Amino acid sequence: MIKVLITDAQYKHTLGAVRNLNKKGYYIIAGSQSKNALSFFSKYCNEKLIYPDPKNVDEFTKFLIKYLENNHIDVLLPIGYNTTVAISKRKNELIKYTHIPVADFNVMEIASNKDKTMKLASKLDLITPKEYNEKEKIERFPVVAKGIYESGNIQYINSQKDFLKLKLSNYIIQEYIPGEGYGFYALLNHGNVKAIFMHKRLREYPITGGSSTAAMNTYDEELMNLGLKLLKALKWHGVAMVEFKKDSRDNQFKLMEINPKFWGSLDLSTTAGVDFPELAIKMALGEEFDPVMTYDQNTKFRWLFPDDTIHLFANPRSFGSYMKDFFDKNTYGNVQFDDIKPNIIQIFNTFFYLLIHIKNRNLKYPHGKPEV
Repeated sequence: MIKVLITDAQYKHTLGAVRNLNKKGYYIIAGSQSKNALSFFSKYCNEKLIYPDPKNVDEFTKFLIKYLENNHIDVLLPIGYNTTVAISKRKNELIKYTHIPVADFNVMEIASNKDKTMKLASKLDLITPKEYNEKEKIERFPVVAKGIYESGNIQYINSQKDFLKLKLSNYIIQEYIPGEGYGFYALLNHGNVKAIFMHKRLREYPITGGSSTAAMNTYDEELMNLGLKLLKALKWHGVAMVEFKKDSRDNQFKLMEINPKFWGSLDLSTTAGVDFPELAIKMALGEEFDPVMTYDQNTKFRWLFPDDTIHLFANPRSFGSYMKDFFDKNTYGNVQFDDIKPNIIQIFNTFFYLLIHIKNRNLKYPHGKPEV
């Protein structure tokens, strides 16, 4: 039986991977810095491992090396941003003990840095949002301040006065792009394509732009070509998501970022027939397989708890589509009654989140409201 150490057991998409891989016969050790991580409560988790915070790269990787020295693990599969970057940084030491389907750090450094990503994209003639520096007089608002190193760290700025108040260290400032979010996902073996998938966001949280709370698969050749152009230029190794927005003003795909890791909507691609975690494991072990370039169409997935329910409270106008998905045979979800404990925890987390953000009056616009 193949043993897989999968990190970031606290995330919803890790839970999906743990469930699916165990059902396929893999022995799963789920790891997290939290003793109450979601996947620890799943019946599909064979063992749990609590490790140091991966933000402390030295402490985290020393712990992993010691663990790998004393335990046979066939594949180390990082899921989250911090674990992926840390493991990439110490990859040369860690691969002495196990197989790791992760890019080398010199490439990871470009993909995980929005500023470097945008510069590479411009050289490749991909369309990127207009950028501003701290000394510019911005004539058109809103603009978006994004943390250079990780998604989620976003602020909307609606005036020059607000712009001048902003501390710009480790941020890039971009024009606000109205439109729908699209994701191109791929697994590559040193630049060679092994699997692809594309999705369109149906609902998201925050409602101004964030993670999918409901999504459906799509296929768009232009989207695929743009994503592959960027990843092939990097000679990418492992999984990655290339995120775009289709600008409603000119109908052009505009690059938002590279997510150099497994993505939050992973359940959708797995449900549609592209099992990226298993394919990454096979690739790491040197198994040959035909590239997966097609998948089931018209598949929808919703993350009922916590994400889609939070979206509903933030955007009550979505009630119709929220309810309709309960009766749509093509809409799948993350609640599994044969493995209900993690979902019960998600329900409690949902209402805890709602209480805090309703109290703080920032449920609808946690990153601020773009005044378009």
